[in-house]
Amino acid sequence: MAVSPSVEGFLSGPPWVRYRHLLDLAGVPPDAQEVRSARGDLLAAPEVRALLADVAAWPGTVLASHRSPSQTFHSLGFLAELLAGSGPGDGIDPAIGAAIARIRERTDADGIPRLPMTYPEHFGGPGVETWAWALCDAPILLRARVRFGGASEPLVRRGIRTLVAMAEPFGWPCRVAPELGSFRGPGRKADPCPFATLILLELLAAFREEAPGDPEAEALAEGSEAAAGVEALLDCWEKSGDRHPYMFFMGKDFRKLKAPGLWYDILHVADVLSRFPKARGDPRFRDMLSVVRSKARPDGTFVPESVYQPYKAWDFGQKKEPSPWLAVAVERIEARAAGA
Repeated sequence: MAVSPSVEGFLSGPPWVRYRHLLDLAGVPPDAQEVRSARGDLLAAPEVRALLADVAAWPGTVLASHRSPSQTFHSLGFLAELLAGSGPGDGIDPAIGAAIARIRERTDADGIPRLPMTYPEHFGGPGVETWAWALCDAPILLRARVRFGGASEPLVRRGIRTLVAMAEPFGWPCRVAPELGSFRGPGRKADPCPFATLILLELLAAFREEAPGDPEAEALAEGSEAAAGVEALLDCWEKSGDRHPYMFFMGKDFRKLKAPGLWYDILHVADVLSRFPKARGDPRFRDMLSVVRSKARPDGTFVPESVYQPYKAWDFGQKKEPSPWLAVAVERIEARAAGA
């Protein structure tokens, strides 16, 4: 196991590092003064203000690529993780509140929120801008709804149940709203979509964390659908040399340390899997974690190996110096793994 960075190193880091360290690793209650102060610093940080400005203009640019880190729904998803567990007394930033109000307006009776997107006719889509959903975006929006106080809302819960019901015995497939016609990603129908499966599991983990003791949240996180999703990701890792469903590879680029968890990479997958007891004791997860650990420097710090250019102002947006955020991310995974 890698040597952990010092507590002083976390507390002297950027505000997002201090805030998540206090809540996730030090176990300080959300209503403690030092946590509230750290949250204020976090919300005042220029980097975070830029994300808030992006979501204030919800829904942002018409969806062209789910992978693009510039998509506004990814900004909202990252804000939801930065601010997770803040407590109801802290309220919601007006930019986030405005985005949630607009998401509600575009949520159908099935509980699934819609985004504007254009899928070309030659891929089976309508070829024009359409408000719709795909399994590679809807779980991110619902996770944000859950993180920002919506875990008890009937429509949010209905949306979660609707998405969970789309699972197959092999995980979650590539699936889109009926409005998008016959579109399907580049893979076999009998294969899971690794990214859709990853973010569905992340949604279920968030639901359980934001609704502790809730019977439905617990049942969904421990249900057969979640178990199939966990197995799908572990199977992809075990067979990463020759199994690449929907062209999601677990090769050299996948294994580079990268933040935030917007797409399909080793730290994102390990973080999500570490939230499920079924995965934590599995030798395949332990093997994945050993790859992450092998990247630690002697002092226990981690240097980003790949970056998202829109996040170049953040501590993890460069590849030369240790990133305190990466250290926090790995420490959280290690803490969960220790409880296996």
